[in-house]
Amino acid sequence: MADLPLLLFPAPDIASRSTLGGRAPAVSKPAADRQWDRLSPRFRQLQDAFAEQRVRLQQTPAGIEPELVLVIETIGEQDFANAVKKIQGLEWMGQLAGDDVAPDTDFFDEGDPAKTLNAQLYLVMSNQQALEQMLSLWKQYKENSQIKFERGLTKFRDVFLYLKDIRRWGVRERLLETGVLDAWQEDLQYYPDRRVRFETELWFRGDANQRALRAQQITGQIVQLGGQVISQAVINDIYYHALLGELPANAVKAILANPDTELTRCEGVMFFRPAGQMVIGVQPIEGDAGTAEIKDRTMPSGEPVIALFDGVPLANHRLLDGRLAIDDPDNFESEYTAVERVHGTSMASLIVHGDLSAGEAPLAKPIYVRPIMKPIPSLNPPRREEMPRDCLTVDLIHRAVKRLFEGEEGEAPVAPHVRIINLSIGDATRPFVRMMSPFARLLDWLSVKYRVLFLVSAGNQPGRIEFEPAIGPIDVLPADDLEQAVVKSLYREARNRRLLSPAESINSLAVGAAHYDSAPISLLGSARRDPFHSFLPSPTSPFGSGYLRSIKPDLIYTGGRQCYLMPVTTAMPQSISPSGYRTPPGNKFAHPSTQPGDLSGAVYGCGTSNATALMSRAAGICYDSLIQILVDNNIEDDIRKFEVPLLKAMLAHGCSWGEMGTRIENILRTPNNGNELRRLVSNWLGYGVPEVSRVLECTNQRATLLGFGELSDGQGHIFQLPLPPSLSTRRDWRRLTCTLAWLSPIAANTQKYRTASLWFDVERALAPNRQGISSGQDGWRSVRRGTLQHEIFEGNTAEPFAGGDTISIKVNCRADAGKLITPVAYGLAVSLEIAEDIDIPIYNEIRTRIAPAIQIQQTRV
Repeated sequence: MADLPLLLFPAPDIASRSTLGGRAPAVSKPAADRQWDRLSPRFRQLQDAFAEQRVRLQQTPAGIEPELVLVIETIGEQDFANAVKKIQGLEWMGQLAGDDVAPDTDFFDEGDPAKTLNAQLYLVMSNQQALEQMLSLWKQYKENSQIKFERGLTKFRDVFLYLKDIRRWGVRERLLETGVLDAWQEDLQYYPDRRVRFETELWFRGDANQRALRAQQITGQIVQLGGQVISQAVINDIYYHALLGELPANAVKAILANPDTELTRCEGVMFFRPAGQMVIGVQPIEGDAGTAEIKDRTMPSGEPVIALFDGVPLANHRLLDGRLAIDDPDNFESEYTAVERVHGTSMASLIVHGDLSAGEAPLAKPIYVRPIMKPIPSLNPPRREEMPRDCLTVDLIHRAVKRLFEGEEGEAPVAPHVRIINLSIGDATRPFVRMMSPFARLLDWLSVKYRVLFLVSAGNQPGRIEFEPAIGPIDVLPADDLEQAVVKSLYREARNRRLLSPAESINSLAVGAAHYDSAPISLLGSARRDPFHSFLPSPTSPFGSGYLRSIKPDLIYTGGRQCYLMPVTTAMPQSISPSGYRTPPGNKFAHPSTQPGDLSGAVYGCGTSNATALMSRAAGICYDSLIQILVDNNIEDDIRKFEVPLLKAMLAHGCSWGEMGTRIENILRTPNNGNELRRLVSNWLGYGVPEVSRVLECTNQRATLLGFGELSDGQGHIFQLPLPPSLSTRRDWRRLTCTLAWLSPIAANTQKYRTASLWFDVERALAPNRQGISSGQDGWRSVRRGTLQHEIFEGNTAEPFAGGDTISIKVNCRADAGKLITPVAYGLAVSLEIAEDIDIPIYNEIRTRIAPAIQIQQTRV
């Protein structure tokens, strides 16, 4: 137990929620006649498409009627999902945020005509009769733009007012933009005669018969091409229906030559995607493995709190022997040789021991390990580990998590005490762009269902860094100039260095990498160079933001220093590529040795996988501390629902940008981008780097309090933080840090997606200046778009107050994407601190003032 442990807030006061400000811009829109002239050709094209499809479907199984998925693009958001249900033959498929639209003579912001406009994409399954009824409504609107449609259809008039475009979902969306063609081309390049596997994600139909008919149609097309369907998965709660298919090489080559085929035109298909592309980060490959010294042989005990979903680890490695509970129901172990057990070994080592160069004690509890990867078939060692190609990734993860908490086939749950699941993987073919992936939707749903926190790698972007020709020869640049050039180059290519699925998950913590480790300084030689001399994010760490421009990655953590190979020519423009050495710098971790019988191998490596594993280790330590705090305060009444929100808040509570944010701002600043700087920084840093040690205990000059509760729509809770009397009228620096976390249910087929919107307001702050990403353009909105709000207020303003005065932190809740069926549990962490060299015991002053209220609360419990 810490000398000065974290404190608990007394029970909050009940209140109604605060209102949210803001208004939608006034958009100028075209008249009804102009809309008719612009869009009538589009409706005719859709009518022709139905006629064409009716001819093509004459040979399909009975029950298949012509259908099209319509993409209805509007300027601004129009709430008409319920109106869709009023027209027989229309079925709501979902909603997406469209690309920003440049203003034109038809649509523009009346307050700022040069401002770009937000577009929304509504996805609707329609048969021909439904299209004819929509067209009838369209004609009525053209004759009288003020017409009152029959009850329930008025929203169609609003859509017609702001309709930008209407078109069908076609081959381009389901095939050309998913990366599947590139993956097939690469597969056939190395294995020209191998059968190719792929995932077919179907439009989710609410009616089981419709699902079966569409699956039968697509299966028939695959079989007709000489292929087969290997597996199928349906998860209603996340609107997921997918098939794992396989085609012979000649059929794939035909699609590559002409993507517009009977299979790719199947209207029941949303996307075709590569199979087995969920891979681990780049592993060090050059140089011999070193040796891991074993200093602390204390063995773990108790039930696992952390689960690692990864490759098969080398369980008898001296650093891991007796510390892992491996559960391998699919027998993936049989696919591995000992030397191939690389990624699972390294992640397990980092979770159990941390960076070996730091010399930390091993975790007190074992970790649960579920293998979800195996080596790819290849004649060229070392074989790369990836998700297996004989099952659907979403289905495998769903089964693995369900097995933890429910068991399977009549068996008991295998690890019901798990609260943290580490996923150090990412889909290189699916960088996050607007649309939530099925994998992310799955994690969001599972986190609520089982009250578990997923820590997910933000993904690595290890591509070469290309410089502008004006930079000149890289190998002679001074360290500071090289650092600036690298940062500017990374931001210039940020759109190609995005988060990888499933890091966009709103309930998970997505972890990027900081360019830092505990390795000793080593001579790098002339071939490679450290691109940074300042404390910065790793050059391989990806850029956000997240869904609906929320903060992603959530934070970054030590992921090892990534060195780069210098150019071998003087040709311009120059570029540098990541090196893969097993020697320092980097995080040090266990690794299979190439020497027979050696079970103590260790290497150095970098990446967001490492950062995520180290963050999972920190989460396990925080969880043990949290449970101890609750036990010491006699809090035992139904605390299970609050554990993960509190843990999530604790992990982020120590985050700040510090000098890292200042350095990036200084590098990127131009005369015209002042309002964008903080957004640019948050896209790389998230909320910053957490100092986890600051959240495990307090000091005389820093008091941290935890609060928790659950709220329904329209409710609020007010927590009162007593003000230390010694601070009254003083002008000393002080900082107030507030962190709110929750797990939101999801509405998987809506654009808002997040069902529960929670946020806090500080109704009186000693420190009036908001710091970090809450400042700047759109800052206060961005921190409220996810399920984690973290803000820092600091200053030195003198403010008089009486002995009983408090700072009020109000937690609010409102329904966002649908009704809240059950109250939403949340966790709150609040710290008040002054400079450590100021001899004012604010911790004791706060504890003294909350102790009576805590005692009353405990008596009531």
